[in-house]
Amino acid sequence: MNFTDYQELAARTLGRDRTHEQQLANAALGLTGEAGETAELIKKHLFHATPLDRDAMIKELGDCLWYIAAFATVLEVPMQQIAERNIEKLRKRYPDGFDPERSINRTE
Repeated sequence: MNFTDYQELAARTLGRDRTHEQQLANAALGLTGEAGETAELIKKHLFHATPLDRDAMIKELGDCLWYIAAFATVLEVPMQQIAERNIEKLRKRYPDGFDPERSINRTE
């Protein structure tokens, strides 16, 4: 599956009865909530000696992806474009791969 297919399939489950502002708020708050759930799994693994639940992580990351797709759809931006721009930014920032020095002394 590619980003275009995913975005189209995910859009089937958007609440279309919401206003544009409500759709944006739902995407923002939903993404924040799912990112928090992902962080909670890592916290429990690191500080509560809980084994890392990979299946739960996959589920939560999938939920994050759904909200990103929702954002993209509401903004009428293809996820492919978001992915490409992110890679372009990373290539400019870290042309030879991640470098802690470049990270500390970023110009952008």
